[in-house]
Amino acid sequence: MCGIVGVVSNAPVNQLLYDALLLLQHRGQDAAGIVTLLERKFFMHKAKGMVRDVFRTRNMRALPGNVGLGQVRYPTAGNAYSEEEAQPFYVNAPFGLVLVHNGNLTNAHALRAELFSTDHRHTNTESDSEVLLNVLAHELERSTRGVPLHPNEVFEAVRAVHKRIRGSYAVISLIAGHGLLAFRDPYGIRPLCMGRSSDGTVMLASESVALEGSGFVFERNIEPGEAVFIDLQGQVHSMQCAEGATLNPCIFEFVYLARPDSTMDGISVYQARLNLGETLAKRVVSTVPPSDIDVIIPIPESSRPSATQLAHLLGIPYREGFVKNRYVGRTFIMPGQGVRKKSVRQKLNVIGSEFKGRNVLLVDDSIVRGTTSREIVQMARDAGARKVYMASAAPPVRYPNVYGIDMPTKGELVAHGRTVEEIRELIGCDALIYQDVEAMKQAVAKAARPTGTQRKLDGFDASCFDGVYVTGDIDTEAISRMNNNRPRIEETEEDTSRLALPNLSES
Repeated sequence: MCGIVGVVSNAPVNQLLYDALLLLQHRGQDAAGIVTLLERKFFMHKAKGMVRDVFRTRNMRALPGNVGLGQVRYPTAGNAYSEEEAQPFYVNAPFGLVLVHNGNLTNAHALRAELFSTDHRHTNTESDSEVLLNVLAHELERSTRGVPLHPNEVFEAVRAVHKRIRGSYAVISLIAGHGLLAFRDPYGIRPLCMGRSSDGTVMLASESVALEGSGFVFERNIEPGEAVFIDLQGQVHSMQCAEGATLNPCIFEFVYLARPDSTMDGISVYQARLNLGETLAKRVVSTVPPSDIDVIIPIPESSRPSATQLAHLLGIPYREGFVKNRYVGRTFIMPGQGVRKKSVRQKLNVIGSEFKGRNVLLVDDSIVRGTTSREIVQMARDAGARKVYMASAAPPVRYPNVYGIDMPTKGELVAHGRTVEEIRELIGCDALIYQDVEAMKQAVAKAARPTGTQRKLDGFDASCFDGVYVTGDIDTEAISRMNNNRPRIEETEEDTSRLALPNLSES
């Protein structure tokens, strides 16, 4: 999961790109990068760290040009500690290309060998995004051999890219001297949308909040399999470049990843989370009598809408029982194990009066590896809670995710191969309530706000919940291969992140 943005304007774009990346910071805190284009020359600055730390005044002044793109990175493949793997990536032929990518290629291993043996192209990192860039460069070179570059040649190259690569990908690329290209995988797993400002500037971004927060009016989503080419005069060309494209966005975007003030593929993230709370209420009532719950407390921050709706429907007081330190990064996307150690208690502090002597229902958006949940339950007990119940607005995460979320191995998932009762014992709560898979899908789909131009939703990628991989190319061998290419971790300290799983043999 990463955040990407691209801008074509008649004025300098460096500040616009910076502001948009700040609005997408929740999608990646490992590294950030910006490239601008002035005439035929690229200007790039990228480094590890958050946007505010990577870009200083001197860096911004060194990014001239009216066209550019940027990315905030959360690594799910390659080396989390390599400066070289920060995006954007660059190749000098054909024309000069830079690229940013949100997603995960499931056939990167085979493509890397193919690039070397057949296309005679070299990749210098372990990143699947560099593989994607080289595939695009090769196909663009083939489509333009002996002819000038026009939108039709660009779209021909994208059609060839779709036929070669598998997995999830939302891509923005700059072609030196020509314009900006964006395209999305044929299943629409990762989001990408487009907006326009009053002066005609065009912006593409992962989430609508980046557009609206930068003063742009949301125009439309990039469709699954579609390519959009914006020339240097700001003219937008588009074409469907994939056969049999369907819209199956990642449902975990709506459960947790996206900002609540975003709308993606016509679905309001905030409304989706309210709806999840509504359906969760039915599950809670069937497990714990509402009369046995004194207060409902969300685990900040993604679960708040669901917890609010749940409390309203059950007629139980909603309270804030945890205070989040906003100056500690989201543990879900903090790279490495060492930086994650003790981060839960550094990140959250309890308001003891909301727990003491009460039966408390804690609501979280999801439970992935279980460590955070177990520690939070203990924090509630230490604060004097009489009973601690826990409800998850999402179903049990039982299967690996291979499309850009760092949970690719079954052994890391607390729900894999365990009953709800076994999970409850590991977490240490008095009752554990999960959302139902079908109810989750219906709740999120119900939040759609259809328009005349909005493509009909075909379904969701809910593979981490139901084990169904929409790309159709995932088996045990593929998951094992992708696991070998996970971000390399250099520290050896205990991992207590949101996605961390304790040493269950010692539990």
